[in-house]
Amino acid sequence: MKIKRQWHDNEWYYSVIDIVAVLTEQEDYLKSRKYWNKLSQRLREEGSEAVTNCHQLKLLAEDGKLRETDCANLKSIFRIIQSVPSKRAEPFKKWLAQLGQERIEEIENPEIGQDRIKSYYEMKGYPKDWIDKRLRGIAVRQELTEEWKNRGVEDKKDFAILTNEISKATFGLDVDQHKKFKSISEKSKANLRDHMTDLELIFNMLGEKATTEITKVNNSKEFDELKKNANKGGNIASNARIALEKETGKKVVSKENYLNLDKSKKIK
Repeated sequence: MKIKRQWHDNEWYYSVIDIVAVLTEQEDYLKSRKYWNKLSQRLREEGSEAVTNCHQLKLLAEDGKLRETDCANLKSIFRIIQSVPSKRAEPFKKWLAQLGQERIEEIENPEIGQDRIKSYYEMKGYPKDWIDKRLRGIAVRQELTEEWKNRGVEDKKDFAILTNEISKATFGLDVDQHKKFKSISEKSKANLRDHMTDLELIFNMLGEKATTEITKVNNSKEFDELKKNANKGGNIASNARIALEKETGKKVVSKENYLNLDKSKKIK
């Protein structure tokens, strides 16, 4: 059975009834809908946000017409799966429990988390040298975001604005433009950094590290000040990038990416 989905609010939303039908091995749409109605009522009574976070979206029905149906993002879908007593749901429940255990272990010992991240990239076939830079970049990014949080930045949009300010100054492209240049679909939700070349990672790190140091020295607290710092940090990286491009005659920003990664094709 195909699970219908729709792009909504910058993420995929999936048909809850289709998910329920698969988990309960029920092919009858009406019976699946009744099952979901009862389950959603129980979840509401329990105070679960999984139901309130569902959206009525128009999806193509079996009769070929667009009909409104409950849809949920991945976070809510996982919560719903946990509430379905089914053999098919059991593997997902075990997997989610394993993820929870791993997350707690990583909080207690951050080195475990770093080792897991490294193994994930290795399994995907990324080169070792690239993985080392990527992990270092994660550490630099975490230091910067912590600095922003300590200075009052909380909203995801504000983090995105500051990040774009560094990106525009460093590469002459904001994050979305950079992803588009690399032919990375917006709907893929791919992390741009996972598709950067070695040099892109290096200059991205320089821009973020410079921003962190400038912010600390200036003890900036207002958002406008943080935005100016981001621009200054990015300009420092931009000047270094331009100097290298002038010396080598090659552009740092590259169309290459890891979208079709395999061991026979690795970007440098």
